[in-house]
Amino acid sequence: MKTISFVVPCYNSASYMDVCIESLLACGDDIEIIIVDDGSTKDNTAARADAWQVRHPQVVRAIHKENGGHGSAVNTGLAAAEGRYFKVVDSDDWLDTPAMESVMAYLRHQEGRPRPTDLVIANYVYEKIHENAQTTIRYRGVLPVGREFGWGEIGRFGQSKNLLMHSVIYRTALLKEMALTLPEHCFYVDNIFVYVPLPQVETLYYLDVDMYRYFIGREGQSVTEGVMMSRIDQQLHVTRTMIDAVRLPDDVPDERLAVYMEGYLAMMMGICSIFLRMHGDEESERKRWEIWDYLEARDPALYKRVRSRAINRLANLPGGAGRLLALVCYRLARMVFKFN
Repeated sequence: MKTISFVVPCYNSASYMDVCIESLLACGDDIEIIIVDDGSTKDNTAARADAWQVRHPQVVRAIHKENGGHGSAVNTGLAAAEGRYFKVVDSDDWLDTPAMESVMAYLRHQEGRPRPTDLVIANYVYEKIHENAQTTIRYRGVLPVGREFGWGEIGRFGQSKNLLMHSVIYRTALLKEMALTLPEHCFYVDNIFVYVPLPQVETLYYLDVDMYRYFIGREGQSVTEGVMMSRIDQQLHVTRTMIDAVRLPDDVPDERLAVYMEGYLAMMMGICSIFLRMHGDEESERKRWEIWDYLEARDPALYKRVRSRAINRLANLPGGAGRLLALVCYRLARMVFKFN
C-alpha cells in the first residue's frame, strides 16, 4: 500500500500544474499522484498529465473525465485512491518540501499500526504573489503538538483558524467507509470535505510545520470577491448540504467537536449573508431570508444559537445602515486576517 494518495484536480491548468506535481514528487516513491483532468479543453492539460504518467509510471496516474467541477474531480480521485492517506492538492498550489519531510515521516510510521491516525493536520500559508506577502495559519495553542489526541483535547478555534482542505490529511479508508461524495458542478465543496467527515474521526495528530502553499491572486480564482458574489447560489447549496449532513449536536460524539462544527456552520451562514447583502437587491434579500428559514425549519434550537453569534448578528444588521456597516466590517476583517 502506498503511504498517501495525492489527488490533483486539473481544469485548464497547464500553465501552473507542473510546479504542484514537482512538489509532490519530492515526497518520495511511496506515494501516488492522481492527476484528474476534469474535461480541460482550452490548453494541453490532458497531454501534460499523460506526460507526467509516462515519466513516473510507478507514482503518477492520469485520469481523464468529462467536466464535473472540483467536487467531481475529488470524487474520482477518492474512488481511485489506494494510499493509506488521502490529500487533495489544487493544481495552482504546492507543498513545502522541508515541511513534508516531517509529515511523510509520521505517515510512514502508521504502517502496521492496528488503527492509524484518522486525521493528520499541518499549517498552511496564503501565498499572495502579487502583493509579495504571506499569511501563515497555524494551530499552535489550539491543538496539541507532536502526539496523537482526541477531540476532547482541542482548544478554541478562532474565526481565522478553521480546518481547511489545505491543512488536512484524512485516512483514506475513513472517507471511503462513510461514502463521502461531494456535489458536482459546484464550487466551495471543500467546506463539505472538511466538515462532514469530522464526526467519524476519533484520533488526530498535529504537526506545527507550514505544509501547504495556497496561491492567492490568479485571475478568476473562486475565492475572489467578485467571483464569490457571482457564485453565491453555489455557496448556498454547499451550506444547505452541510446543514442536512450533520445534525448538531446529536450526530457528533464529542462536545468540543460539536462546538467547533457549530462555529464553522455559523461562519458559512455569515458568508452567505454578507455576500447576498453585497448584491443589495430584492432577490438577494429573499435568498438571505430563505437560507435562514432553511436552517430554522430543520433545527430551531441550532438556528437560535447560530443566529445569535457575533458574526451573524453583525452580518444581518437590519436596514440600509446595517447593511453598510456589515460590509465595512467584512472588508476590515479581510484586511486584518487576509483570508482571500
